[in-house]
Amino acid sequence: MSGLLALLDDVAGLAKVAAASVDDVAAYAGKAGAKAAGAVIDDAAVTPKYVHGFEANRELPIIWRITKGSLRNKLVFLLPAALLLSSFAPWLIAPLLMLGGAYLCFEGAEKIAHVIRPHAAHPVSVDEIPDDPAHLEEQKAAGAIKTDFILSAEIMTIALSEIPKAGLAIEAATLAVVAVGITVVVYGAVALIVKADDVGLHMAGTGRLGLTRALGRGLVRGMPGFMKLLTTVGTAAMLWVGGSIIVHGLGEMGWHVPEEAIHHVAVTAGHALPQAMAAVEWTVTAALDGVLGLVLGLILLPVGTGIIAPLLRAVGGGKADH
Repeated sequence: MSGLLALLDDVAGLAKVAAASVDDVAAYAGKAGAKAAGAVIDDAAVTPKYVHGFEANRELPIIWRITKGSLRNKLVFLLPAALLLSSFAPWLIAPLLMLGGAYLCFEGAEKIAHVIRPHAAHPVSVDEIPDDPAHLEEQKAAGAIKTDFILSAEIMTIALSEIPKAGLAIEAATLAVVAVGITVVVYGAVALIVKADDVGLHMAGTGRLGLTRALGRGLVRGMPGFMKLLTTVGTAAMLWVGGSIIVHGLGEMGWHVPEEAIHHVAVTAGHALPQAMAAVEWTVTAALDGVLGLVLGLILLPVGTGIIAPLLRAVGGGKADH
């Protein structure tokens, strides 16, 4: 009997350790997911364009194909790469993170530049339009998955940087939770966005109540504005996250001036409104990080559009245009 009790006590101890590990994984995953907000929102804002022009009954299958490709990107390729990086070259995480931050700044600045000075659309030759809808669908899905790979790499690198050294198993579990959770959230949101027009049209045409029909018409009219808002929020989030990554990375490299200057301004603003000190400090910090991200992005814009983008197009592996 004493042996059985000892065994049960050991099992209870292991259960407590396992529960604590699950709590740790959930906490790290939540923190990492929040930090990756810029890339996540951008992903949700970009993906709906890949199903534009297809029949309504093909939209969800295309999104499901992209979702599976995104999971494969994260779990099969990027998660093992992140674990190898953490185990054998942890010193590379900060530079890669800053590179990803600079890319987010570039993307945000490029979107703003495009709004201010829109480029003429590139004419598409009749020969470039596939006759087979299935082939076009395959092309669109492949392009979306390539774009997702870059955004997923940013997300996984940001997530890896937020996980404290807690053992390979905890890191792997946290990255897997982040990968699956963010993919479900992003592409679930994309599916809702893409089908919102159809739902609105159905409600407007078949609703029994006037309120139902009015809600359907409002949904149809409101979706273009919502997409513009989502794009705006995604751009701001990219600049904020990219700028904050650069500021934090510079601090880790020994140059604390930007970090300290932003902190000083934020604290001063917070003291000016003590009733909402924490909220004011966070808002000011995010705004200044975003301004710095925009400045860096504008500096990188000529390099990205004039040198890097043509090289990527030349080798056929370029990121799809946003």
